[in-house]
Amino acid sequence: MKFILFCNLPYAFSILKPLEIELKKRNFDILWYVPSNITSQFPYKDSSFTSSIQELKDFKSDVIFVPGNEVPYFLQGVKVQIFHGLAGEKKGHFRIRDYFDLYLTQGPYFTNRFKQLALKYKNFEVIETGWCKLDKLYQIDNNTLQEKENLINQYSVKNIVLYAPTFSPSLTSAEKLIQKISNLANNNDILVIIKFHDKMDKNIIQEYKNLTCKNLIISNEKDITKLLQISDLMISDTSSVVYEFVLLNKPVVTLNSISENINWFDTNDIKEIENVTLSILNGDDKFKEKRQNIIDMYHPYNDGKSSSRMVEATLSYIKQYGVPKKRKLSLLRKFKIWKKYRN
Repeated sequence: MKFILFCNLPYAFSILKPLEIELKKRNFDILWYVPSNITSQFPYKDSSFTSSIQELKDFKSDVIFVPGNEVPYFLQGVKVQIFHGLAGEKKGHFRIRDYFDLYLTQGPYFTNRFKQLALKYKNFEVIETGWCKLDKLYQIDNNTLQEKENLINQYSVKNIVLYAPTFSPSLTSAEKLIQKISNLANNNDILVIIKFHDKMDKNIIQEYKNLTCKNLIISNEKDITKLLQISDLMISDTSSVVYEFVLLNKPVVTLNSISENINWFDTNDIKEIENVTLSILNGDDKFKEKRQNIIDMYHPYNDGKSSSRMVEATLSYIKQYGVPKKRKLSLLRKFKIWKKYRN
């Protein structure tokens, strides 16, 4: 069988990699789609990839895994939505755009909503599998543990705090928290690592680069997983990566989060961010038990085998329905896709 791993932005690389590993175990043919404007950032140069839509057509795939909102309707294959985050409250997360035959959901919170929508639209199936990106989250290797120890020793600190704001202008905390992040990065006991979203405003990034703090790292890691594993606490806003951190049962502090299921400390008072962070790091973690609610609803699978379940679910879909020849789309959506992906 033939599988396309369909990327539009660099964050898709780390989402799809566990699926590639699983597909290789089964000796399936795999082709990555990586747009020409991001091929320089593609980290898996030994993998088969292309920027040509015509090559995708010629590949005649059976399945296309997509961690984004759209995929060319004219490509052959079961079009599978696998999502690019866990923030269901974000605009558009539950919007049905008619591109997908199958939705593979991460946990009951998502499954229940999409199954309701499946009954309404009657043109896709929903199967709960867990999320492939998180397979690696639960597999903390010795090199990662050693890297954390090295950072602690290098900076002579007790804790690592990860700041990972979202990019959305209406939701990001980046501009508001620059002074508080600076204060924390000048604390003798704390190393602050900042991981910006690929779409973050470049001017805001430069403001942080201009800071002169003793314990500050601005990470260029494409895959945030390792940073989640080595950090003791996360500061954020309405970024979907908050949920990934919570799944490790670690404390989170957010500013003005609009999340529907907040089981961490959230405030609209900028002044509280620094003090609460210090208090939690000193042992005052009031949300430890409540975080379990998020784990149960958003991603109860911690066995590192979600990729396997996703492949099995897709094969079961094909066994039942076959490989669809086409998708029924509005002329407007067809035109949008044709204009974006024409050769």
